[in-house]
Amino acid sequence: MRGVPAAGAGAARAHRVLRSNDPCWCGSGRKYKRCHKASDGRVLPGRVSPMLAVPDGIPATDYYLTGEPRHLDEPMVKSPDVIERMRVAGRVAAEVLAVTGAAVAPGVTTDELDRIAHQAYVERGAFPSTLNYHGYPKSICTSVNEVICHGIPDDRPLEDGDIVNVDVTAYVGGVHGDCNATFCVGEVDAASRALVEVTRQCRDLGIAAVRPGRPLSDIGKAIEAHATAHGYGVVRMFVGHGIGRQFHIPPSVPHYYDPEAATVMEPGMTFTIEPMISAGTWREKMWDNGWTAVTADGRRSAQFEHTLVVTDTGAEVLTPEPPAR
Repeated sequence: MRGVPAAGAGAARAHRVLRSNDPCWCGSGRKYKRCHKASDGRVLPGRVSPMLAVPDGIPATDYYLTGEPRHLDEPMVKSPDVIERMRVAGRVAAEVLAVTGAAVAPGVTTDELDRIAHQAYVERGAFPSTLNYHGYPKSICTSVNEVICHGIPDDRPLEDGDIVNVDVTAYVGGVHGDCNATFCVGEVDAASRALVEVTRQCRDLGIAAVRPGRPLSDIGKAIEAHATAHGYGVVRMFVGHGIGRQFHIPPSVPHYYDPEAATVMEPGMTFTIEPMISAGTWREKMWDNGWTAVTADGRRSAQFEHTLVVTDTGAEVLTPEPPAR
């Protein structure tokens, strides 16, 4: 298990404060300052369980067996038939997200959230779009605290005070629907709750900026202005994307103001808006699993996402949150 202390070592650490030159709690024999001091208090990788299987009767993505998506010549403006199928996929994704989010609680592992989401996909006849996408091993992404995005579900239990983003994409009817939300775990401090709420507002302001005839840069301008006004950073490495029969296609949708994002929005275009907003720097570091990005300063990050279609007057959200029961 990489990066996770044994139970005894963790207990010892909890009962006394280590000084820089003390032996590290992990048992490596190295001084604490040269071993785990820099990472203490941060999310560390845990054990990742085997990939879950999808029943044969559910139509799979073209990359499920190979891990490599095939490139299709897909227009940014979709036909009415594709848009209607995306409404179905979007509703399914939103339902899976709601079911999974309801299970977020202290002590629940992100691997358990993945199992819950996987079952919710299967029950709805949908395939988890992330499963074996370029080799990704899980059915959702779970990004905790300083993890910006693409956190791989593992055996780390959620802790009281964490925040966790759950990212869901459903493939059904030959198209994808993509959405995510950040959930508070137990009693969360006011600063983290504010970060989560402002991030939700950033997504909604980005959607409100969608207008046919306007450049995509309007979206990032609206998001960045709101985030900056609250003292937050906007992650630049990861952006929104076109979506339809394929998971990720043009156009790219920056969440910060980029005048080069000059593609003009047209009715029938489908893409995601999914700002990642950080309490500190917008810069990222990558874990060595090749997927997971964390904030460079270790401060928390939140994210919210919808898939939408451009209409004659604005935008229609294709991943609407299901009514509360």
